[in-house]
Amino acid sequence: MGRITSTEKLFTWTGPSPVTEPGNHTLTWNGTLSNAQQPASTKIVETMQQNDSLLVWAVCGAGKTELLFEAIHQALQHGKRVCLTTPRTDVILELAPRLKEVFPNTPIAVLYGGTEDRDMWAPLVLATTHQLLRYHQAFDFMIVDEVDAFPYTMDESLQRAVENARKKSSAIAWLSATPSAKWKRECQKGTRNHVLIPARYHGHPIPVPTFTWIGRWQNTFQKSKIPRPLIKWIKKRIDTNTPMLLFFPSITTLEQALPLIQKRFPIPIQGVHSQDPTRKEKVADLRTNDTQLLLTTTILERGVTIPRVDVAVIGAESPIFTEAALVQIAGRVGRKADHPTGECRLFHFGKSIAMVQAKQHIEKMNALAKERGLLK
Repeated sequence: MGRITSTEKLFTWTGPSPVTEPGNHTLTWNGTLSNAQQPASTKIVETMQQNDSLLVWAVCGAGKTELLFEAIHQALQHGKRVCLTTPRTDVILELAPRLKEVFPNTPIAVLYGGTEDRDMWAPLVLATTHQLLRYHQAFDFMIVDEVDAFPYTMDESLQRAVENARKKSSAIAWLSATPSAKWKRECQKGTRNHVLIPARYHGHPIPVPTFTWIGRWQNTFQKSKIPRPLIKWIKKRIDTNTPMLLFFPSITTLEQALPLIQKRFPIPIQGVHSQDPTRKEKVADLRTNDTQLLLTTTILERGVTIPRVDVAVIGAESPIFTEAALVQIAGRVGRKADHPTGECRLFHFGKSIAMVQAKQHIEKMNALAKERGLLK
């Protein structure tokens, strides 16, 4: 948005709205939706056509992006303007190449802090929720991905920005693997229109987190040592050349541990956090095996797919690791059909309620998927 002060004027466009012409927006995706995905895709299309609202409650790795293709395609072909928004820049960066690949003839504006597309007009817009402060009644179909993610849930101005960016007559679809307790209750009562997908697109269960006690891990790092269970966990993955994501509860603890781990293990290791200007490149390095171990904060808890990756959490008892955060972190594992398994290890100094709830959450979804015949 750029810097603005109370002494500057804000201008709003009062002329006629730009017209989005119906056109030949080619959809090139040739994949096939699973038995769990197809009904949800159909319901999203109906929601778009009827200017209704819908919560898509789908587990991590359910293939939520693919569910949207048909609805977006139909909306564009009918001259509707579409916005896919999310609170996280990393999610936008992950989605942009996928959408550009399947809609090769459609101008797509990708908006986040520092973007070069800020003045581009497009019928399909990918934007962080902060960027929607630029818009007023601009979109016919709004899709909000990761609706439960920080800072959207804590910042009412972002929630208003989403509503203000929609036309008065428009459709909205909310996407989440971990909706709030309030929304879950509304779903159970039948007062919120929703569709639930408890299975991943490839039909394998979500890896259930395992717990390992590592004592006073902060003291260990402060003494320039690495907790022994963590050393063992990393060594095992070095032996099998497995990519690793290691989550820390804060930038401070990450920066304490990074040089120790780099010194201990002779493999490419990097650290990344929200204030790192090269975080996009570092995630790409992990994806291409130029980095084997990436230390991170919760910025990579969602929206990131790394083939074959195993994940671990240091200090899983920290309050920042909520049930939703831990479910999302476990959801980074086993996302690819050719590598549907892997491990999520929670290293802790005392189990938290959130850790137990996250494990129960995943077990419940796996059980529901099995009950519905959605697992292989």
